[in-house]
Amino acid sequence: MRALILLGLVGFAAQLVDGSLGMAYGVTSTTLLLAIGTNPAAASATVHLAEIGTTLASGVSHWRFNNIDWKVVAKIGIPGAVGAFAGATFLSGLSTEVAAPVMSTILLVLGLYVLIRFTAFGLPRGNLGKPLRKRFLTPLGLVGGFVDATGGGGWGPVGTPAILASGRLAPRKVIGSIDASEFLVAVAASIGFFVGIGSENINFSWVAVLLIGGVIAAPIAAWLVRHIPPRILGSAVGGVIVLTNVRTLLRSDWIDASSGVQTFAYITIAVIWAAAIAYSVREYRRDRDNETVEAIEEEERRRAAEQETAGTAS
Repeated sequence: MRALILLGLVGFAAQLVDGSLGMAYGVTSTTLLLAIGTNPAAASATVHLAEIGTTLASGVSHWRFNNIDWKVVAKIGIPGAVGAFAGATFLSGLSTEVAAPVMSTILLVLGLYVLIRFTAFGLPRGNLGKPLRKRFLTPLGLVGGFVDATGGGGWGPVGTPAILASGRLAPRKVIGSIDASEFLVAVAASIGFFVGIGSENINFSWVAVLLIGGVIAAPIAAWLVRHIPPRILGSAVGGVIVLTNVRTLLRSDWIDASSGVQTFAYITIAVIWAAAIAYSVREYRRDRDNETVEAIEEEERRRAAEQETAGTAS
C-alpha cells in the first residue's frame, strides 16, 4: 500500500511538472520505476499506459485555458506516434541487462539537456507569430516519439525545448501543444509494448495510481503554466533526473563503481544542482525586474506622448 501511495504522489508531482513545463512526466516516473527494479520495457509500458489518461486530461485542461495550437499538434503528433510505436517494439526486443543501462543513459542525457537548457538559456521569445513548418515538426516528432518510448520519457524534453528555441510560439502554447500531442504518442507506444511484451509484465495497479495522481494534477498544472517560472522549475527537475540516473548507472554492471566513487559523484552533482537552481532564481529575478523597468518606462513614454498631444490640441 505504501508503494502505491508513493506512486500516486509521483504521478501527481510528475504531471504537475509536465503540465507546467511541457516535459518530465515520463522521465520522472520511469526513473522511479527503474530505481525500484522494474523491467525497463514494463516500466515504459506502465508509464505510457498511464499517460493515455494523463495526457488526455492535460490536453483538455490546456484547451480550456486556450494553451493549444492544433496545427502544431497535428504536424508533430502523427509522426510522433509512428516514432513511438517503433521505439516501443525496439525496446521490447532488448534484454533487461542491456535495456536498463541503455534507458538510464537516455534519461541522463535528457536530464542534462533539461538542466543546462533552462539554467543557462531560459525561454527564448524571438520570432513569435512565425509559422512552424512541417519539415521541422515531422522529423522532430519522429525522433521525439522514438526517444520517448525507448527512454520511458522524452517527448517533452525533445519537443518542448526545440519549439521554444524557434521562438515562434508563445511558451504556454508550446507546453499545451506538446502535452496534447503526447496523447497520440502514448497510445502508439502502448500498442507497441502490447505487441512486443504482452500484458503479463505490466502491473495495472501501478498504472491506475499513476493515472489517478496525474489526472488530479492536470488542471492545476494547466493553470500554473501561466504563473510558474519555467526556468527555475526546469533546473530543479533536470537535477532530479540527472542525480537519479547517475545513481542507476554507477550501480549497473556497466560501471559497478565503488561506494567512495558513488558518494563523490552524488556530492558533486548535488553542489552543481544547487548552484544551477540559485543561478536560475537570480536570472529569473533579474529578467523580471528588467521587464518591470521596461513596463514603467513604456508607461511614462505613453503618458508623456498623451500630455504632448493634449498640449498641442489646446
